[in-house]
Amino acid sequence: MTDKPEESFNEPIYLVYDDQCPVCRTWCRDAFSDSSTGITLVDARRPGDLMDEITAAGLDVDQGMVLKVNGKLFYDAEAIREATALSPRRGIAGSMNHVLFSRNGAAALAYPLGKAFRSLLLRLLGIPLI
Repeated sequence: MTDKPEESFNEPIYLVYDDQCPVCRTWCRDAFSDSSTGITLVDARRPGDLMDEITAAGLDVDQGMVLKVNGKLFYDAEAIREATALSPRRGIAGSMNHVLFSRNGAAALAYPLGKAFRSLLLRLLGIPLI
């Protein structure tokens, strides 16, 4: 049995995150960079068409990750929940992702805590917001 949903995707899948945040970078690379996820990681600090699309949609990447699947943008806790559904449960990060983010209620509680920690960490490290 596979942990990945039986769903076909017509377009690449993108997960937009803050690569300058050490926790975001490590978490995303450990949990989602495996080629079996089909997810391409995108640094939110690099300009490009996808960032223009996200901005035009009124989404603030300092306040939440963005996942793009088949042309649809998922934001904040919904983005991490959807990305988790696509990722394997391998390793510590993959297992923790499934525990923390695979259900709506858990994601709604855990994700805001992660955002608050990110904001504090960036401030302590002197890293500006995006």
